[in-house]
Amino acid sequence: MPRAAGKKTAGQDEGFTGSLSRFWNRSYAADYLGFALLLVAYSLIQVLVEPFHRMFSLDNISIQYPHAAVERVPVIWNVAYSVFIPLCIVFLWAIILWPGLHKTNVTILGLVVSIMLTTFLTDVVKNSVGRPRPDLIARCKPRKGTPEHTLITIGSCTETDHHVLHDGWRSFPSGHSSLAFSGLGYLALFFAGQMHIFRPRTDLARVLLALVPLVGAALIAISRLEDYRHDVYDVTTGSILGMFVAYFSYRRYYPMLNSSHCDTPFPSRAEWASGKRFGKLKDEEARTGSVESFDVDDMEDAEHVPLRDASRERGKFVGSSSEP
Repeated sequence: MPRAAGKKTAGQDEGFTGSLSRFWNRSYAADYLGFALLLVAYSLIQVLVEPFHRMFSLDNISIQYPHAAVERVPVIWNVAYSVFIPLCIVFLWAIILWPGLHKTNVTILGLVVSIMLTTFLTDVVKNSVGRPRPDLIARCKPRKGTPEHTLITIGSCTETDHHVLHDGWRSFPSGHSSLAFSGLGYLALFFAGQMHIFRPRTDLARVLLALVPLVGAALIAISRLEDYRHDVYDVTTGSILGMFVAYFSYRRYYPMLNSSHCDTPFPSRAEWASGKRFGKLKDEEARTGSVESFDVDDMEDAEHVPLRDASRERGKFVGSSSEP
C-alpha cells in the first residue's frame, strides 16, 4: 500500500510539472517574467546606485553651460510622449479594429519590453560611465578658492540637492533620447508594418504617417541640446540605443518590413507547440529581398500592359511567308 501511494504521488508531481512546462512553452509567461525582472532591476538602480563621479576641471569650457531650471521637455512629459501616447494609440487600434488577442498581446508586449529594456540599459551605462553634463559646474557650485587649472572631485561642490548634484554625472547616453526612440520608434515600426510602406507603389501619405513618431522622437532629443543637458554625442548615442532596442523588440514578434506579411505577427507559441503553422509565414527570413517578398496582389494597381499573343504572331509570320 505505501508503495502504491508513493507511485500516485510521483504521478501527480509529474503531471503538475508537465502542465507547468506546457504552460511555459505555450504562453508568453517568460516574456512577462523578463519584463518584471527588468522593472525590479531598474527600480533598484534608482534607489541604490549612484553614478561614477569623474574628476573635472573648472576651466573646462564644455561643462560651463548654465543649468536650466525649467526644461523644454520635462521628464513627466517625455514619459507621456514616449510611453503613454504610443500605448494609447495601440490600445485604440486594438479596440477599434480588434485584430485578435494574439496580435494585440504581442504588439503591446513588444512596446513595453522595448521601453523597459532601453531604460534599464541606459541607466546602467549612465551610472557606469559617469560623464559630466554640460551644466555640471552650475550644478556643482564649487566653493570659493577652488583651483581652476587642476582636476577636482565632487567633494569641491556645495550643492545640497542630492538629485541635482549627482545627476550632473549622468550625461552619457541621453535618457530622454533613448526613451523617445524606444517608444515612438517602436510605434513608427508598427505603423510601417501595418501600412506596408515598403510595398511597391505605396502612397506617400502612409510613409509620412509612419515617419511622424520618428520626427517627434528627434525633436525630444534635440531639446536636450537646447537645454544644455547633453551634447551631440550623448543625444546621438541615446537615439541609436533606443531605436536599436525598438527594432530588436519589434522583430521578435513581427516579420521584416519588406515581407508581404509584415502586418501579421509570427504565430503564437501555442500554435508552434501544437504543430500549426501559418502557410504564408514560412521562412520569412529566407524570402527577404527575393521576388517573393511581395504578393502578386501588391501590383494590382499597376497598369495592365497587353501581352503579345505568341501563337497569333507565329501564325501571321507563317502566313506571310507562304504568300506569293
